[in-house]
Amino acid sequence: MADAEEINDRDYVNSLARGLEVICAFTRTRPRMTLSEIARTTGMTRATVRRFLLTLVREGYAEKDDKVFSLKPKILELGYSALSSMGILEVAQPIMNDLARNLQESVFCAVLTGEDVTYIARAASERLVHVSIAVGGRAPAHAVSTGRVLLAAEPQDALLRYLDRATLQSFTSNTVTSKVKLRAEIEKVRLEGYSIVDQELEIGLGSMSVPIRNPEGRVLAALNVCCPSSRSSIEEMRTRILPELLLASQAITRGL
Repeated sequence: MADAEEINDRDYVNSLARGLEVICAFTRTRPRMTLSEIARTTGMTRATVRRFLLTLVREGYAEKDDKVFSLKPKILELGYSALSSMGILEVAQPIMNDLARNLQESVFCAVLTGEDVTYIARAASERLVHVSIAVGGRAPAHAVSTGRVLLAAEPQDALLRYLDRATLQSFTSNTVTSKVKLRAEIEKVRLEGYSIVDQELEIGLGSMSVPIRNPEGRVLAALNVCCPSSRSSIEEMRTRILPELLLASQAITRGL
């Protein structure tokens, strides 16, 4: 496959790139927008944005309610098609099921989608109280361990673009909202190979993630375990959960 720098101007389809930019303008914090808001977010003209949006509506990937546009669940098919072609979902699910059973905690798999992460698979524990994150659900990348693992895998220029545009919303008193501190946390993940987030998205919820790589070493997704802080301290997550999480990630990679 050609690298990005090997694609010359003749091969580059500008209209496709701009259409993808319109799709990416929708985020967890901006799920519904007017034509003017999308034009302002993307820097395109209203007329250009309107053509892309109406095409998405006609193809079933978006919907229009009066003057407001939003994406429809069909948009997930684009990501699932890519993931299915890699075989990651078929390989990961049984391994995640075993991990959830062994740890008695909820296990998730997530990918980076703009400024958010999207959960593409889950395995619930048998406990009566478990984490209720749905497949297809999204979370802000800066406040969750999956996000930090996936951001750590981004090329440096892509990470800098993310830090430049991201709004680091505070969800709890623990949430990292300083871009300098977040970048330091991401660099730490690059060095250590895992991320632990302590109650940054929700009080009482701890989270640990490791990367899932393809056989060539490229990060495809993040494997995650979430558990109530009352059940596992941060140190217990390192000693009890991290070894199992790393073994599961390696097993997924071997199966790809």
